[in-house]
Amino acid sequence: MLAADVAGYSRLMGADEEGTLARLKAIRRELVDLTIAKHRGRIVKTTGDGILVEFASALDAVRSAVEVQRGMAERDASVPQDQRIDLRIGIHVGDVIVDDNDIYGDGVNIAARLEGIADPGGVCISGDTYRQIRGKIEVTWSDLGLQSLKNISEPMPAWRAQLTSGAAPAAAATASKPQSLPLPDKPSIAVLPFQNMSGDPEQEYLADGIVEDIITALSRFRSLFVIARNASFTYKGEAIDVRKVGRELGIRYVLEGSVRKAANRYASQANSSRLPQDRIFGLTNSTDPLRMSLNCKIRSLLGS
Repeated sequence: MLAADVAGYSRLMGADEEGTLARLKAIRRELVDLTIAKHRGRIVKTTGDGILVEFASALDAVRSAVEVQRGMAERDASVPQDQRIDLRIGIHVGDVIVDDNDIYGDGVNIAARLEGIADPGGVCISGDTYRQIRGKIEVTWSDLGLQSLKNISEPMPAWRAQLTSGAAPAAAATASKPQSLPLPDKPSIAVLPFQNMSGDPEQEYLADGIVEDIITALSRFRSLFVIARNASFTYKGEAIDVRKVGRELGIRYVLEGSVRKAANRYASQANSSRLPQDRIFGLTNSTDPLRMSLNCKIRSLLGS
């Protein structure tokens, strides 16, 4: 499901009602509706500045959203900032209830809530959507972690697309180029996302949970400088160059590792690089002792 609306719609209407409506209709006619049809989407309903669309696959939905937002950026390149029409888009894969020509259910509700936390001109997707499209579309995604969404009972993992207009790629590349940060005056470490080696997508949560627990445990030590989860998880799914990570985050140690499950046993391997590399290994049949064992060995390695 894809939900979209216009950021600042009331302000735009208050400033120029007729002009805003005319431009919004043109955007629908010339860009949005054509792109949705191209990617096999079905417009379920429109509500003023909002639109709800059903797609055959998560990949179709995300491709459509990215194409729309890039098209919008090109259209608005010469429009004054306070007159731009910026869309916010949220996407979720979930169950829906079909009632005549309308649809209801958590799939719709979560997509609408993700739209609410998307940036103007941006796309925000759920963790379920991300798992289905990861590596299949040339877009960089930022992990937003667990998000508490209005009227949704449990926090939801969310991801944000990092989109550029393409109008000035050289300038954008320069602006986004990471800068080297100075090292803190105490041992500093980034715990990077562990790889799921089991081939079971369900174990992705276990791998992420172990990393989060390690970060939380290490953060309790005032003698350590520990990089926050959100910064570490921007490297999820990427080929890691530990020297590059160290420069970008301004840290001395980088911990990376993997988790795999065999029967009722979990094995985890973690490599800590200072740049020589030391190796630590833990094996157990329970996740909690595994996490505690890793935490103790990491602290020992850092000398804390």
